[in-house]
Amino acid sequence: MSEGTVTVAGRRAAAVPADTEPEKPGGPVSSGACSDTRRDVAFQGERSGRAPLTWGQRAIWHAIRRTAPNDHYFNIGRVLPLADRGRPVTVPEALRALAHLMERHESLRTRLLVPPQDGEPAQSLTDAGTLTVTITRAAGLPEAAAEADALLGRLSSTRFDYPAEWPVRAALVTAGDRVTHAVLVLCHLAADGHAAEILVRDLRLLARRGSAGPPPATTPLDLARDQHAAAGRRRGTAALAHWEAGYRAAPPTMFPDPCAEPRTPRFWTGRLVSPALARAVGTVAAAHRVSGSTVLLTASAALVAAGEGHRTAAVLPIVGNRTAGALRDLVSTLSQDGLFILDLAETAGVAETGGPREPSGLAEPPGPRQPSGPAATFTDLLPAAYRAALRAYRAAVYDPVEWDALGERLSAEYGTDVHPYCCFNDMRLVERARPEGPSATAAELAEARRRTTFGFPATQDRVACRYCLHVTEEGDALAVSLTADTAYLPPEAIRAHLYAMEQLIVASATGAPPPLTELRTLLETAGGGRP
Repeated sequence: MSEGTVTVAGRRAAAVPADTEPEKPGGPVSSGACSDTRRDVAFQGERSGRAPLTWGQRAIWHAIRRTAPNDHYFNIGRVLPLADRGRPVTVPEALRALAHLMERHESLRTRLLVPPQDGEPAQSLTDAGTLTVTITRAAGLPEAAAEADALLGRLSSTRFDYPAEWPVRAALVTAGDRVTHAVLVLCHLAADGHAAEILVRDLRLLARRGSAGPPPATTPLDLARDQHAAAGRRRGTAALAHWEAGYRAAPPTMFPDPCAEPRTPRFWTGRLVSPALARAVGTVAAAHRVSGSTVLLTASAALVAAGEGHRTAAVLPIVGNRTAGALRDLVSTLSQDGLFILDLAETAGVAETGGPREPSGLAEPPGPRQPSGPAATFTDLLPAAYRAALRAYRAAVYDPVEWDALGERLSAEYGTDVHPYCCFNDMRLVERARPEGPSATAAELAEARRRTTFGFPATQDRVACRYCLHVTEEGDALAVSLTADTAYLPPEAIRAHLYAMEQLIVASATGAPPPLTELRTLLETAGGGRP
């Protein structure tokens, strides 16, 4: 986004002008702020109503329940700079823009309706209300960015009260008589990462122009009713057929056995920031006519399978589900897990003999096959991985209640928990275009790797997974974060997986893709001597 990353939306003017509401004393003042106040902003939408949760909402609600009380992990935060370009935005203009945002996007006025017993929750849309906005006055423009970051951290650090609280928290940072930043924190029931960027775009337009264009083509309530109708259920059933076939072709889980005493907190996040990886991913993707996301997903799957001794990898990529035109500008949580199945042994068989081997699956003994001819390499996986990724994306819209039932049925059948516990989330909205001109040389990539940084920025007590890989961008670099259960991946293994991914893809970009038989060794040696 040209002016930063945030969450926002908008429509027509509120019934009560936002700049007439009285200021109220605020909570704790962040470091460096002159004052912290709150304003109530009235909004008036077009309708109210109730409907079942959409399948995307059901999926994230199930994840929230598994992660509670640490479910603030799912909060989505954005900061929108408003003082870096264009005309200044005043506080009344920014408050009116927030009111328009609440009116434009029904998900921001939708709360969870929890049944008294064990029934499925629903969504409840309200037409009118008020949003409390925190306003922090910074000492000046140099201090404003730090104030915005402090507000983002403060508003993101607590879980939402899903039945009672609006699914958005908003704040403004001012310097003098202008707004320098808008801060939004979103409940994941109301928005996913793509929806957050739609809100950023709309808030910027509303603050600067007073309009964000035509309203979205559909709404979460309408989508929920479509999904729970007969045609939607048929599509969901077809998607779950892909899941059952995939589960039967893969190991029950990618991380079956603990290998270490868990740390306290149990879940650690390692983060690698690499300019070399960004250049190498683009080079490999272009050479093999796949997306950069496919390259990263395949590397993740291959390394996990090699590290755990599996011949078939099962990974859950987070799928945006926005290919339909009516869904592209919808603010809601549409993302659901897909199931990516990659048979490394079959690829090795094709590379060695020119024909596929017999399929692998739950009924076969674990362990990688040993090649009998020329060793297949990482890049040999990419054509099959591309097709497997497309299958995963097409089968990522389904009812999570029925998905849970499928997992329970297979777990009972096999006498063990059937779930990969291995997920992949490419959080970039679009992939940056590869620069024109010759690809980077081995020497240039080696030099770029000198700028790679690594650290453990966060720990958590509970996450409903064992391996969660997230991909974002940071300047000219890719930022790859791995949150893992330290009972299955101790901190040194987290570090090794991230450095091995960088080394694997960089080597492939220079025309020397590692053989699949060497991936386990790569995990044992990657990052040696690196910070």
